[in-house]
Amino acid sequence: MSTSEIDRPPAPGDTPPPATKTQLWPQLRPFVLRLHFYAGILVGPFLLIAAVTGLLYTISPQLSDYVHRHELTVDQVGDQQLPLSEQVAAARAAHPEGSITEVRPPIDAESTTRVVLAVDDVPEGYGRTVFVDPYTAQVRGELTTFGEWLPVRAWIDELHRNLHLGDLGRNYSELAASWLWVVALGGLVLWIARVRQRSSSVSEAARAALVPEPKKKGRARTLSWHGTVGVWIIAALLLLSVTGLTWSRYAGETIGDVRTALSWTTPSVETDPAGTGENAGGDHHGGDGAPVTDTVIGEGVGIDGVEAAAEGAGLQVPMELVPPAAEGQAWKVQEAKRDWPTRYDSVAVDPASGKVIDKVEFANWPFMAKMTNWTIDAHMGILFGLVNQIMLALTAIGLIAVILRGYRMWWLRRPTRARGVRFGPPAKRGALRRMPPWAAVTAVLIAVILGWYLPLFGITLAVFVAVDVALGLRYHHRSRGTALESASLPTREERTDADPTLGLDTHDRQDKS
Repeated sequence: MSTSEIDRPPAPGDTPPPATKTQLWPQLRPFVLRLHFYAGILVGPFLLIAAVTGLLYTISPQLSDYVHRHELTVDQVGDQQLPLSEQVAAARAAHPEGSITEVRPPIDAESTTRVVLAVDDVPEGYGRTVFVDPYTAQVRGELTTFGEWLPVRAWIDELHRNLHLGDLGRNYSELAASWLWVVALGGLVLWIARVRQRSSSVSEAARAALVPEPKKKGRARTLSWHGTVGVWIIAALLLLSVTGLTWSRYAGETIGDVRTALSWTTPSVETDPAGTGENAGGDHHGGDGAPVTDTVIGEGVGIDGVEAAAEGAGLQVPMELVPPAAEGQAWKVQEAKRDWPTRYDSVAVDPASGKVIDKVEFANWPFMAKMTNWTIDAHMGILFGLVNQIMLALTAIGLIAVILRGYRMWWLRRPTRARGVRFGPPAKRGALRRMPPWAAVTAVLIAVILGWYLPLFGITLAVFVAVDVALGLRYHHRSRGTALESASLPTREERTDADPTLGLDTHDRQDKS
């Protein structure tokens, strides 16, 4: 394959060189190129929105801490913190509405205690968190929170997740996550094949794949930056795609079923002393429900005794104390240290005796359950702290650059002499037919399987195919009409027979006249 053929997709009139049985890539390349082209063009806007909102999300931890610093910190560090029961009582005196779902002791000497309430006047999935000074029991304020996220971070998180459009908006992020890995892997294969064919050695190919060529001009320079930046961020893009799907609306349910079938779910302590197993399994985030009454805070050993039992079992802050969801059940206390090294040990504490009746250590979690938590926390910029945030920000900037340069390459391939706005031509049609039969069948089967497990991917792929077929039929109809019109015109011989003078040159006509 020549350099020009590598640099650009085949033009509509090009005829691809014949490929031998050992030359599989020339047969597969048109299919990969067409898939990458259409996926990039049509899904690019969704990926661009996800990248921009994701970039904004990377600064949300510091922004949230700054905006809500009054609620999060105390005015003065005291000599000794008050019992947790007194702090909860102060919170309930200021906010008697709803019921307590969770209590989070302060994570350091300057932090406040959080008492989370389930109330009816906040959006679904949100709670009201009351912040209490652990030294004075003074209520520092209350905020509407989404899990552990305070309003600023929760607002940015929802913007990235669903554009504040509810369940309808979640389709955008799931669509982006469903197609991101397809576009990324397709581009990687095309780029590696290109640099290998243009390079005389492995070292030269590696340099061309990783280092842009600023001396080039026009589309070649844009392509160089598009490909090299894509290689640098490919691993992060695949991570973001996979983890984004785990909590998506439709694919997330499928992934959850697969995790359950393979026993990859997050284990949970048994909070029912009778051992009915009603609270086994599930996710470690969030509580099991609202307690029957607030009296559970002081019954038996009370919340102070539960905290002491959890600390005696080795649990450390940050941790969450979840009251019993029903009479006769146990408290659930779980660590929530999401930065590295993570701590997710949890215990169930009998409220009457203060004894630990069950314990699940993070070390005993299934490996895939650990990986799920680690990768999700890495996606959210939590796992490695500031370094994680910087890496995510660079990935988002890189993805934005790759998308914009991809559109620019399309623009640069437009017919410049045509009137009006024209874009570059798509990759040549018939790519699937030019593939070996086994490869074509394999591609179709993979698409069907992925479409089943990733519904939005399957639906949009079906729409792409339907539109492509419709455009192909339209083009075929126009071409056939043009051919018939050309065939209906008289040939030179027919016109000469009808008018003999048409077959004469100028001098002959003059002589005949």
